[in-house]
Amino acid sequence: MKKILQVIGILAALVLGFIYYYLTLPAFNIHSEGFWAFIIIGLLIISFVVMLLNLDKEAGKIQGKLVFKNKFPSIALGITGISILVFIIGYILSSPIINAGKYQRLLSVEDGDFLRDIEEISYTEIPVLDKESAIRLGSRKMGSIVEYVSQFEVAENYTQINYKEKPVRVTPLKYGSFFKWLNNFGDGIPAYIKIDMTNQQVELVELEQGMKYTESDLFGRNIYRYLRFRYPTYIFSKLNFEIDDEGVPHWICPVKDYKIGLFGGETIGRVVIVNAVTGEHTDYPIEEVPQWVDRVYQAELLIDLYDYHGTLKHGYLNSIFAQRDSLQTTDGYNYIALDDDVWVYTGVTSVGGDESNVGFILMNQRTAETRYYPISGAEEYSAMASAEGKVQHLGYQATFPLFLNINGEPTYFIPLKDAAGLVKSYAMVNIRQYQIVAIGDSILEAEQSYIELLKSNNITSIDTSKLPEATGIIEKISEVVEDGNTHYYIILRNDDSIYDVLVSEHIDIVRYSVGDNITLIYTEGKKIHTVQGIK
Repeated sequence: MKKILQVIGILAALVLGFIYYYLTLPAFNIHSEGFWAFIIIGLLIISFVVMLLNLDKEAGKIQGKLVFKNKFPSIALGITGISILVFIIGYILSSPIINAGKYQRLLSVEDGDFLRDIEEISYTEIPVLDKESAIRLGSRKMGSIVEYVSQFEVAENYTQINYKEKPVRVTPLKYGSFFKWLNNFGDGIPAYIKIDMTNQQVELVELEQGMKYTESDLFGRNIYRYLRFRYPTYIFSKLNFEIDDEGVPHWICPVKDYKIGLFGGETIGRVVIVNAVTGEHTDYPIEEVPQWVDRVYQAELLIDLYDYHGTLKHGYLNSIFAQRDSLQTTDGYNYIALDDDVWVYTGVTSVGGDESNVGFILMNQRTAETRYYPISGAEEYSAMASAEGKVQHLGYQATFPLFLNINGEPTYFIPLKDAAGLVKSYAMVNIRQYQIVAIGDSILEAEQSYIELLKSNNITSIDTSKLPEATGIIEKISEVVEDGNTHYYIILRNDDSIYDVLVSEHIDIVRYSVGDNITLIYTEGKKIHTVQGIK
């Protein structure tokens, strides 16, 4: 009977351990806090079972306390206590308190050149939607599709990526409930939603074959469980839903790497990419991740790494008390597209609650490359308040700014939303002098008003002597009216570029026609170059 109870106890502990593992999916890795929780909880359960099986009830009644038949309970409790002690010591030895220098060196930061790195972009390429607005648009689109709305819902991933040189947000559908999963899991999830962030167009992209591996799938096809059983030692960061250049959906699964002690110095060492349709998976070292992938490092991780870099220059105690030369990121961040990558943008301010920025940083979400721009000016929320003040009679709410180059000036671009969350207006705020605010019902209108304000305040004039020039014979010239402003779009012979000339600023352009020789001074854009002068 005693042996039967022991077997039952062991089996019960194993079953409970498997259930816990299946539900929580800890990595078998000493750097995983979940692994230590699994081990410690398992040891506590084993210790309890061992105590029950070896309890001497008769001796206990006589002595008036718990008495065990052998030393096994003490051994089990001792092992459990040692495990807890190792976990605590490992946590302390991994902390910034002891390893300030190592934390400070986790991120390499280089100085950036604002005019060189951040080109002026066409107003048709500026993203105007934040995640909250994208969620509203996605929900409305889903509600209009009768064949899907009864079975599926929209997942709230809404990953911002660059797709064919345009900023978009993508998110999969998900099963509406357990019973709807039963009805549809054979075919998988049939579509995902893609939202163009420049024109707010929403598209439901239907797939030839459904997605079988998603967050809303159950059991072995759940993407987290699918990954765990194939990569049992990998500690995964947050998964990102992306599409490749052909529109095929994938899960981008960053693998954490710890550089300091047991639990400290978190960064990314590898990336597993899983085809959401077929389940095909490939494991890449961080330096070999394909170019089409946009999000490997989470924005929050990059910001934490920069805060370590900025606050721990002179050690941990200085970051708490004297705070000499200590810099930290401001609250909030946004994304900007550069060189076919997504970069996290946020301001940098001195530690101590200063309401102005001493500079800005851009952090590449694929490579973690970080650039610092020493441009002092208004903190983002001050600029947002300044923009809201211009439309306070309408009650519009400012979104977190984008960091743009407008006419050579560092500028906050701020979409303004109404109570329903729809973008109704746009603001451009000068970073150096945030009382200079331009408002427009369109981006182009806001931009033109902003440029006029810059000129009237004599705070900018582009040094055209340092700008590139293009000389050639005009092969094609087209007149276009955009938001009441006349533009000439020019193509030169043997030159694939398109040059945008705003007639109100360069009236002499009306003297030119096809076949004339011309020299254009311009600032570079992704597709269209903006002309700043004509020779």
